[in-house]
Amino acid sequence: MTSQDLPERVAVTPAAATMLVQLRAQHGPLMFHQSGGCCDGSSPMCYPDGEFLTGDADVHLGDLAVVPDGVADGVADGGEPFTVPVWMSKAQYEYWKHTHLTIDVVKGRGAGFSLETPEGVRFLIRSRVLTDEEYGALAAAGVV
Repeated sequence: MTSQDLPERVAVTPAAATMLVQLRAQHGPLMFHQSGGCCDGSSPMCYPDGEFLTGDADVHLGDLAVVPDGVADGVADGGEPFTVPVWMSKAQYEYWKHTHLTIDVVKGRGAGFSLETPEGVRFLIRSRVLTDEEYGALAAAGVV
């Protein structure tokens, strides 16, 4: 099974995708990191790609596929589709490795260093437990 055949572990809501399009226009390529710490660390943090340094203490969960409004069949009216890598600390991953994560956005005060904060919104994680089939496929591939 190739990595493209594996079940996705991260997704993005249409509202969050719209915010990511806006943030990418302002800041360039983006990334998310979920540390699992207290306070700001319990929210997904959006940074310019590469600004938050990842390493051996982090797990790459996957890439969000962001398709701007007006994109149909690969033809973009509002910009080209792009991806946003999603990372999580290994310690937090041990608790969440059995879940599928969806990044959403809601009105409210965001985390201090996350790019969406000045927009009056904050990103949050919605999760569901992976099905037995999804988890089995990821386990067989050695990624959980």
